[in-house]
Amino acid sequence: MFKKILIANRGEIAIRVMRACKELDVSTVAVYSEADSNALFTKYADEAYCIGPPPSSRSYLNIDAIIDVAKKAGAEAIHPGYGFLSENSKFASACEEAGIRFIGPSSEVIEKMGSKITARSAMIEAGVPVVPGDGRAVEDDATAIEIGESIGYPLMVKASAGGGGIGMKVVYTPEELTRALSSIRNVAASTFGDSTVFIEKYLEEPRHIEIQILADSHGNCLYLGDRECSIQRRHQKLIEEAPSPIMTPELRKDMGEAAVKAAKTIGYVNAGTVEFLYSKGDYYFLEVNTRLQVEHGVTELVTGIDIVKQQLRVACDEKLPFTQDDIEIRGSAIECRINAEDPLNDFAPSPGKIRRYRSAGGPGVRVDSGVHMGYVIPPFYDSMISKLCVWGTDREEAIARMKRALYEYVVVGVQTNIPFHRTVLSIDAFVEGDLTTHFIDDHNVLSALEKIAVSDNQRCATLSSALEDRNKKIAAISTAVGSYINAAKRHDMKGSDE
Repeated sequence: MFKKILIANRGEIAIRVMRACKELDVSTVAVYSEADSNALFTKYADEAYCIGPPPSSRSYLNIDAIIDVAKKAGAEAIHPGYGFLSENSKFASACEEAGIRFIGPSSEVIEKMGSKITARSAMIEAGVPVVPGDGRAVEDDATAIEIGESIGYPLMVKASAGGGGIGMKVVYTPEELTRALSSIRNVAASTFGDSTVFIEKYLEEPRHIEIQILADSHGNCLYLGDRECSIQRRHQKLIEEAPSPIMTPELRKDMGEAAVKAAKTIGYVNAGTVEFLYSKGDYYFLEVNTRLQVEHGVTELVTGIDIVKQQLRVACDEKLPFTQDDIEIRGSAIECRINAEDPLNDFAPSPGKIRRYRSAGGPGVRVDSGVHMGYVIPPFYDSMISKLCVWGTDREEAIARMKRALYEYVVVGVQTNIPFHRTVLSIDAFVEGDLTTHFIDDHNVLSALEKIAVSDNQRCATLSSALEDRNKKIAAISTAVGSYINAAKRHDMKGSDE
């Protein structure tokens, strides 16, 4: 096992990786921007280094600065988390060239799967079902219209290098198609540095289902069940669960084996996710996420497998300690992404200081977070506060448990999307598992949100009142704990010098 790794990320995912390292007795190195100098993850790490000013282009995306810190600190490996440089083949290549293990697949695999056109071709070669469409890069409007006539509307115009819901547009007419080509090319060029686009058939009423895979360097590859990720806004996931409400053992085996076939075809090693669209009884390859997913926690809850620990072990060339027959799905898990944003104002980000904070707890509740009372959420990065996960013996209990957890979650000082989650979980179609990627629009979630938002403010006011008289005491305790941690670190460092 590694003795020391660097985590090239911030917030909750940096802490999540560090927790796995603590349990494996691996020392951790944090890198942070000036905006994160007092963030919890910088205090949790054994060492922390500032790598630049707040803009991510000058800090968390600064490959040279991160590699320099890894060398200075003596880190043997780098875990990229998700987002930022996690699917950047140049970063993985820079690690390889510096003799530092990149905790993820090879740079060649990342580059291959980074292009949706290339990935689509690879899946066709592997015999994995793909969405009907044309695998060519669209060079002009005439070619696009020709493709549209052969496939049939509606169509999805996609950026080949796109991700995170960016660079996608549904079109219903040739006129919309030509306008979309221009806009998607511009977005793709400015966001991903690659203006290549292609066209696929747009599936009606699709569900977004993904398969978690693990593969080692000894030829072993297996799937850890499925996740339903259909509750989305603008192609961004908001609620995920494992397993999918529609899943059967037969369908899981079929999709899981297809995911493993896809991974083996491209020589995949480490943790990854093969994403599919499911529509009217059929499933189609969507993409491979060559990194740890935000929603990995729900898979961990239903399988009992620590995916991050397995990432570290695989990166050390260890064999997976279990086989496909050992994987068992137990119960049901749901994740709600708790973000600092105003759902009544088009989900506008809501950076600022958290004045009151108490996370949910109790049986079956897991909170992955990087914030605390008094923390200032910076405006430069993703607005995630935490990932709230629950586990239940079945889906009915998991939903009830999530409702209870959302009720007791207190965040005052910034707007959050907790009212949105409470609204979704109150809709009969969600309870019944009748989900599609259009769920929010189809069920008028945003129009039903205002009433719950009012009651949510009252709920926060009532629950947070219990925290008010204790603020000074809490602050004093926090300061004392921080001083103790720093003193312990100084003592450890002194001991190591001796």
